[in-house]
Amino acid sequence: MTTRQYARLVSEWIGSVGLDPRLFGTHSLRRTKATLIYRRTGNLRAVQLLLVDTKIESTVRYLGIEVDDALAIAEQVDV
Repeated sequence: MTTRQYARLVSEWIGSVGLDPRLFGTHSLRRTKATLIYRRTGNLRAVQLLLVDTKIESTVRYLGIEVDDALAIAEQVDV
């Protein structure tokens, strides 16, 4: 499945549940999933791995959380 086919499928699915496909897309759903995982677990490293980010700072910026808070959480997680 190509990226465009996937985006089209997501758009159709969003429309079928009564939402405006212009307001939601593959990227916004990806961000929502990552944010929900972080909020429920506080596991920044897990979110980093799921997003395939090489730098924890990128994950922090993507989630929109404070760097100091994120780094404190990340230090508590063993890898």
